[in-house]
Order: sequence, then C-alpha cells, then structure tokens
Amino acid sequence: MHKRLFTPGPTQVRPEILKELATPQIHHRSPEFSELYAEIQPKLQEVLYTENPVLLFTSSSTGAMESAVTNLVAKRCLNLVNGAFSKRWHEITVGNGVPCDAFEVSWDAAVKPEAVDEQLSSGRYDAVTLVFNETSTGMLNPLKEIAEVVRRHPDVFLLVDAVSGMAGARIETDAWKLDFVLAGVQKAFALPAGLAVAAVSDRALERAETVPPRSYYFNLTKMHKSHLKNQTPSTPAIPHMYALNAQLDDMLAEGIEARFARHAKMAGIVQSWAKENFDVYPEEGYWSPTLTCVKNTREIDVGGLIATLADEFNLRIANGYGDIKGKTFRIAHMGDTQVDEIEGLLRAIESVLGL
Repeated sequence: MHKRLFTPGPTQVRPEILKELATPQIHHRSPEFSELYAEIQPKLQEVLYTENPVLLFTSSSTGAMESAVTNLVAKRCLNLVNGAFSKRWHEITVGNGVPCDAFEVSWDAAVKPEAVDEQLSSGRYDAVTLVFNETSTGMLNPLKEIAEVVRRHPDVFLLVDAVSGMAGARIETDAWKLDFVLAGVQKAFALPAGLAVAAVSDRALERAETVPPRSYYFNLTKMHKSHLKNQTPSTPAIPHMYALNAQLDDMLAEGIEARFARHAKMAGIVQSWAKENFDVYPEEGYWSPTLTCVKNTREIDVGGLIATLADEFNLRIANGYGDIKGKTFRIAHMGDTQVDEIEGLLRAIESVLGL
C-alpha cells in the first residue's frame, strides 16, 4: 500500500498530476513539443520572479549543480558548506577539476553574510555556491542578504541550490541578481523526480561561452541555443514536462503568494510542535518554511518511529541525513500538502510515542 509521503523529497504527488505523465508521447523535434516548452517558460519565470531563461534539465538537481560549476567558474569557486548538500556541491566542484575552496561552518549554523564578504574580499574567487534551503538540516540560509554582499564584488557570480525551497519560499531571482538558481521538481513543486530547472542570468550565459567546455551534456551554451528555439539539445523528459505544465497552472491558480503563506503556516505548526516536544536542529531565526529537522532530544529510536508510522499509519517521514542520522528526524511540509494533513501526521507521531 502506498505510504503518504511527508519526506523532504520526493514529496507526495496528486493523482491528477500523475495522470499527466500518461499523456501520449510526442516527438521532441515537433511543433507540438516546442509549443509545450514555450507554454512552460513564462509560468516558471513567474514563480521565480525573473525574466531570465529557465532551462530544463533531464536529470536530478545534482546535474544542474554540476552544470553551474563546470560552466560558470573561470577562476576559482568558493563553496559555502553547512550541510550535506552544500558539501556535495563542493565534492562536485572538486570532482570536475574546477579550482575551489570550501568555507565550512557548523551544520546547525547559518552562513552569515559578513563571513561571505570576508572570504570574497580576498579577490581569489569569481563564483560562490550557496544552498538556500539545506534539505539535510532544515536550514534556510539568508539568501537575500548574502546576495547583497556578493553584489559588492561585481566579478563574482552567485550560484544557488534552491532545491527544497523553490516553489515553497520566495526567490526574487532578478531583484536579488542571482546568476544561477536551480531546483529539482520532486520537492516543493510536488512532481515526480526526474527533472530539474534553473534560471540563468544573461551575464552567466556570456561567461559560459568563454569557459573552456568541461561538460557535454550539461553545457549551458548548447542548452541556451536550443532554448531560444523552444527546444533541448538532447531528448528531454517529455512526460515530466506535461506534469510540470499542469502543476504550474495549479500553483498559479492558488496564487504564488498564497502558496508561500500556506508553507509558512505549516512550518509554524510543525516547528511549534517540535519545540514543545523535542527541539529544532538549526539555530533559531533560520528555520526552513518547507521542512523541519527535529532534534532528537528524547533519544527515541528514530528508525523505529519511521517504521511504525509506515506500517500502522501508511505515513512516511525521514531520518536525519548523513552525520545527524538518528540524532534528528525530518518532516516535510511542502508541495501540495495541506494544514490538516500536517496536523494529522503530528497526532500520529504523538500516538506512536505516547506524547
């Protein structure tokens, strides 16, 4: 039996969206495909508050992260690390032979703008990577404030992993002058895994043309050239694009501001519950609106809780990630999840734990 997902990706997908995946296949070099691509574009731009092109990647978010550092670092990259996925971005940068350094802070602490400014003042870097909403810890790094700092260094490009934040938290791509902001659709977009999106600035596209090719599949210049024709360089995930198009219609019908407000309300409920019964892992003031990482102050058997919720209630939450597995557990409140569903999950957890 299907377990209702409250995991921080993949998230629950509504049946009507799943049906879109069964749309009869079309040829990706046909006018019908170009029309589908063109229809998606302004909707993604509205969600991201941008006039920049939003490229579609037939990959997980990791592919888009790889694209960012292989195309947009000409000199040296500063990887800001305070969780498992920001650490992964550093590993991706190193793995592709891109010159880089990691600036690490504690996983329960936010990356602070003044620390970024200090690092960039060295003049060593022409790009910086930041995870906006760290899925491993439930940390919301101060993107807007960090972006203001990066703008003081005109030659430095800001590359943003917004994987578990996009479509659940406000990202003003153009106003904040973000050069590359990416996400996978299996989180706050509430779509099946297999597609990633990234808004790319004009100056980033210009730099990509000057950086020697480090990637064939994730080459931004090739992708943008196809994008201008409402196409992709290679065969895309067409069924996922039908689902994305339908979901964007529903998101905009709800209202993007209303969607953000719903996420904030659910976050407040879960985080108040966590403070009352356990604790919240990240430092206060930087809690995610899309998932909560609960600190296991009661030293419960997290694996046992997860198994009981799945077996007896058909509900699934997630363990802590990486170094904090067992020391934390994670509850997602993102996508199309509603307040009453979150409240029902918390009552189920209370039942299992005898709270």
